[in-house]
Amino acid sequence: MLLPLPNAWAQTAPPPATLQPVTVTAGSLGDEDLPPPYAGGQVAEGARLGLMGNQSVMDTPFNVTSYTAELIQNQQARTLADVMANDPSIRFTTSSGHAYENFRIRGFDVNQNDVAINGMYGLAPMGRTPLEFVERVEVLKGPNALFSGMAPSGAVGGSVNLVPKRAGDTPAATYGVNWQADGQLGATIDAGRRFGAGNAWGARVNGSFSDGATTLDGQSRKREFFSAGLDYRGSALTASIDAYHSQESFSGGTPAMFWFGGSVVPEAPDPRTNLFSTGYGNIQSNAVIGRAEYRFNDHVSAFAGVGWRASHQSGLINGTHARQIDAEGNFTGVIVGQRAYTDARSAEAGLRTRFETGGVGHELVLQASRLDLEDGSSIGARSTFRSNIYDPVTPVMPAMPGSAPKTAENTLSSLALVDTMSFLDDKLRVTAGLRNQRVKTTNFDSAGKTTTRYDKDAVTPAAAIVVKPWGPDVSLYANYVQGLSKGDSVTDTTASNYGQVFAPYKTEQKELGVKWNAGAFVNTLAVFQIDKPMLVAQGSASNPTYADGGEKRVRGVEWNTFGELAPGLRVLGGVTYSQGKQVKTAFGRYDGNTPVGAPRWQANTGLEWDTPWVPGLTLSGRVQATSSQYADAANKLRLPGWGQLDLGARYAMQVNGRDVVLRLNVNNVFDKHYYAGSFSDTTPIATLGPARTVTASASITF
Repeated sequence: MLLPLPNAWAQTAPPPATLQPVTVTAGSLGDEDLPPPYAGGQVAEGARLGLMGNQSVMDTPFNVTSYTAELIQNQQARTLADVMANDPSIRFTTSSGHAYENFRIRGFDVNQNDVAINGMYGLAPMGRTPLEFVERVEVLKGPNALFSGMAPSGAVGGSVNLVPKRAGDTPAATYGVNWQADGQLGATIDAGRRFGAGNAWGARVNGSFSDGATTLDGQSRKREFFSAGLDYRGSALTASIDAYHSQESFSGGTPAMFWFGGSVVPEAPDPRTNLFSTGYGNIQSNAVIGRAEYRFNDHVSAFAGVGWRASHQSGLINGTHARQIDAEGNFTGVIVGQRAYTDARSAEAGLRTRFETGGVGHELVLQASRLDLEDGSSIGARSTFRSNIYDPVTPVMPAMPGSAPKTAENTLSSLALVDTMSFLDDKLRVTAGLRNQRVKTTNFDSAGKTTTRYDKDAVTPAAAIVVKPWGPDVSLYANYVQGLSKGDSVTDTTASNYGQVFAPYKTEQKELGVKWNAGAFVNTLAVFQIDKPMLVAQGSASNPTYADGGEKRVRGVEWNTFGELAPGLRVLGGVTYSQGKQVKTAFGRYDGNTPVGAPRWQANTGLEWDTPWVPGLTLSGRVQATSSQYADAANKLRLPGWGQLDLGARYAMQVNGRDVVLRLNVNNVFDKHYYAGSFSDTTPIATLGPARTVTASASITF
């Protein structure tokens, strides 16, 4: 695919005008200030570290990558999954093109509802997260409950934060048209300007619309998105309000996941094959988000944020599983019409102080956060059919239920205190803190009667250190952090402790790393271990006792790099090696086995080259590769390793004084058919990689 920025042709034809973020360089960065892009423009020099706000990569004691809007634009990335394809530590737990995009980071699940906007959970669009309004996609690897609070689904493998676009100092508007095989057409607009005294006020709008056929045979997908952002930047106050509408609907089928019923993994089918060809669905999200930060002086500032999101889903959006697949590819399918909604209200407030004591600098942050979620769902009639993954039948799509009654209320509230201390002229930085997290859940039946309640809390600590013994270009770091996920309830009626509710699970990470800024490219080498508790059965199989003493462990080594290897030659990607282990399992049955979805090797490496013989022409290529992995805890179902080549080109020119860019990308050039990963830790379900996809676009900036 395509990767961006400083081009060799820039001296003969100016690069396309883009709406750049506003960067404040005086003093510490605030919530609304963005670290500038690093050399090459694909990745930024820093990212948001939860309540700590924006931090430099070299000052951050974690492996963090902040992908820029230029990368999103040049790769023609439509959804979050397109950007995540650049990261060697991330793989997907849903098949390509599915209504939802869920991930694994460092071998642990991060669901699409765990994505944050400006550090606040519960506000990102449901389903396939659109990117038209996004300036940065920030990926922080490893559990981080202290800095970001508990994500709705736990997300102990890492966190993903979206930063909305802001108007630049120069008024600009970019219009674009795009095409994707096999007939998806679309149009986009991105416009912004600043106004008022000193350009204090800014407005930015983004819109897109697309419709047409997709690579899945017979499927049509329609997508509409609109966002508006208004911001104010003063000498003391910065504030913003963002609103968006996102809707995506499909008809004529949806991608499947593959549930193996025996001890044989059949050959992966063509991803164009439509197993649920009568399926249809719709996901809609609307949100409003406000933020503000006020600097009382150089030492004290306060920040706050509040947001609301309403989302509605209907159709065949979950459970698209080809079940009990045998060696010949025969399976049983079940289609269920569904209707659901989620209303979210998110808020945070905090105080940040900077002071010195005895020559030691302190940045002390106190933050309170709260997320309220209300969920409703209803399941209609079931339609069961027999089919084959290579030669599917046409199933019957049942009718939708008429309404979705409330099924659950969840409240995640927390209070955190973090202090970052700097010593020896900032050559040594130590971060330590605590967060008290409370989780409250109430579940309801279809008549509105309360069925279960959950109310538990836990304290998660974290400690991290950054040392720069040879100057600012080399950072040695270490961290101990905990992630938090909701504790399980014992639902096995044969259990001796049926009904017991466990406290939230604390996932622990220990990490050591080194970062090297070579001037034009950055390398990060990290060694980590993550241990996650799990609910397991013990004692007698006929009358088991459940405990939270189970454990999944992943140890690994990561190498990440980004920047310019030479003028006009950019690199982005890396390699991950990991060793997963099921340490404690039910009745000790699988102790020592490799966990589901934990391949030893993962690599994503992309290069982009500005050709010297044709000014304005840039060529790019990317390789994605994954070694074999298991789809079941017993380690009997092995998914073969896979590799994929992506290629791209873009050409920038001026037409009548306007900047015009033409882009072409081909993903999965050789049209490989493969199982990309696994869907579940407990059920042998595999996901499918994408079909060969060709995308093209043209944009003009005024």
